[in-house]
Amino acid sequence: MSGRLHSGFVASVRAHGQRPALTLDGTTWSYAELELTARGWAKSLLAAVPSPRRIGLLADRSVASYAGMVAILYTGAAVVPLNRKFPLARTRVMIEMADLDAVLVDPSCASLADRLFAGSRRIPVIGAGAAATAGPLADLIWPDADQDAYLLFTSGSTGHPKGVAITHANVSHFLRVAAERYQFSEHDRFSQNFEPNFDLALFDVFMAWGSGGCLAPAGAGQLLSPLQVVREQAITVWFSAPAVVAILRHRGRLPPGCLPSLRWSLFCGEPLPTASAQAWQRAAPRSELDNLYGPTEATIACLAHRWDPDRSPGLSVNGIVPIGRPFPGTEARLFGEDGAPVDNGGVGELCVTGPQVFGGYWRDPLRSAGALFPAPDSSGRSATWYRTGDLAQRLGSGEYAFIGRRDFQVKVRGHRIELGEVQAALEAQEGVVQAVAFTVPGRVSDTSDLAAVVTGNGLDAGVLLDAVRRELPGVMVPRSLHVIAELPLTINGKVDRAAIQARFGQPASAAAPD
Repeated sequence: MSGRLHSGFVASVRAHGQRPALTLDGTTWSYAELELTARGWAKSLLAAVPSPRRIGLLADRSVASYAGMVAILYTGAAVVPLNRKFPLARTRVMIEMADLDAVLVDPSCASLADRLFAGSRRIPVIGAGAAATAGPLADLIWPDADQDAYLLFTSGSTGHPKGVAITHANVSHFLRVAAERYQFSEHDRFSQNFEPNFDLALFDVFMAWGSGGCLAPAGAGQLLSPLQVVREQAITVWFSAPAVVAILRHRGRLPPGCLPSLRWSLFCGEPLPTASAQAWQRAAPRSELDNLYGPTEATIACLAHRWDPDRSPGLSVNGIVPIGRPFPGTEARLFGEDGAPVDNGGVGELCVTGPQVFGGYWRDPLRSAGALFPAPDSSGRSATWYRTGDLAQRLGSGEYAFIGRRDFQVKVRGHRIELGEVQAALEAQEGVVQAVAFTVPGRVSDTSDLAAVVTGNGLDAGVLLDAVRRELPGVMVPRSLHVIAELPLTINGKVDRAAIQARFGQPASAAAPD
C-alpha cells in the first residue's frame, strides 16, 4: 500500500530483499532480515496492546532504533521517539503528553525504562531483545493516510515541550517529492547523524529504505569524523547540520578532495554559511550540495537551494546560503507585522502552506491558533498557512533568503537589530570561522546590550571589534566579544545558543564602547 511512511521499505523488501538495508557497528542486516525482526516485534506489541494508537521507542543507535520504527508502523500505530540522553523529568512529561499505549525498549535502555516508569501509571514496556520470540506478524495493519505517522516533541518557549504530530499523508508527500529531486538508488549508502527524536533523522532512514539503499549510522563519537565515516562506509549521501562543517574547517580537517565518494551533500537544521558550503564543495567535488529548509511543523523540509559555486555566493545574504524555492505542492509567502503580504525585496515572516503542513500542536488549540491562520493560496482556494517564525527575503531570482529568526530581531537602545547581520560582519573578518551574537542585560537597568562569541585561529577580540566598528553602526557593535575554542553543539549537531547564553549572558563589559 502506497502513501504511508513505511511504504517504501515494504516495496524495497520485495524488490531488494537480499540487499543490505542497515550497517551498524560492523553488522549488516538485509531488507529481508530487518523485516523479519520488525514483524516479530510488531506481533509482540500487538499481543500487549491489540489496537495501539501511539507507541514510544526508547533506543540508542541500535538495530532497535531502526527496525523498531518499522515494527511500530506495522502495528498501525504512530511512532513516538524518546531520547535516552534527555533528563528523566522531561521524558516523563513527553510520555504523559503523548498518552502512550506501549513502549518498545532497546536492551541497553532497560534500566533507564525502569527509572522512567517507576511510580507512574502502568504502560506496557516491551523489550526488543525478547520480543521476536513471539514469531513474525502475518498481516500488516495499514492505517489511513490521515492518521499520525509520528509524534515529535520540540522545545517550547514556555519551557514545556510542543507536540508535533505528522500524518502519513504529510510525510509521504515529502518523501515522494524528495525521491523525485534526488533520484536515489539501491546503490546509495546514507549517513545517519541525527538523534532519533529529530525529524531530520527520518529523512536518512526512509529515503534510504524507499530507494533500496543502505543506512549506515555514525557510531558514538563519529559525528565530527566524517572523513572516517564516509571512507569506512563508502557513504554516497551525507546529511548533517551545518555546524559540523564549521567545526571541521576550524580544526583544519576538511582538505580539498577528501570526500570523493559523496554523490549528495545535504544540510539542514540551521543557516548554512557560504564559506562552509564552499569548503565542503571543495572537499566533495563530485557531490551535488543542497541547502534544505523546513520546520518540523512542515514535515522535515519544504524549501531547498541547489548550490552553484558561480551563482550561489552572489545570492547569499549576510554570508548565508539561500534557502531556495518551495518544494512542489508547497507555497511560501512573506507577511509583515501588519499581516499584509510583503513585496519582493522586502523582509517578512516566512509562512508556508501545502500538504506537508501539520494540523496543529498536539492537544494544544491555543498554541495552534497562534501558529496557523487561514488565507487564500495562489489559486484563490482557502488554505491553512503556518507561521515559521523565520524572517526571510524574496530575491530577484524568485528564491528565498533566510534573514534570521523573528525572535532574533532584538531591540538595543531603541534600535531594531538583526543578530544575523552582526554575526555576518564578524564572520567576514579574517580568521573568524563562526560567530554568534546575542543580547545581555545592559549596564543600565531594563536595557539590553549586544555580546558575541567567535571561533577561529589567532583572533584578537579588540582587533575584531575595531574592524566591525568600521562596518556597522555603533549600536550594532557588540560591547563584549569572547574568543572561544569551539561553539557548543546540541546533540543534533546544531549550535547550542542556550549554552552560549548561559555561559556568557552576563551584563556586557565596556570592551566595545560606542
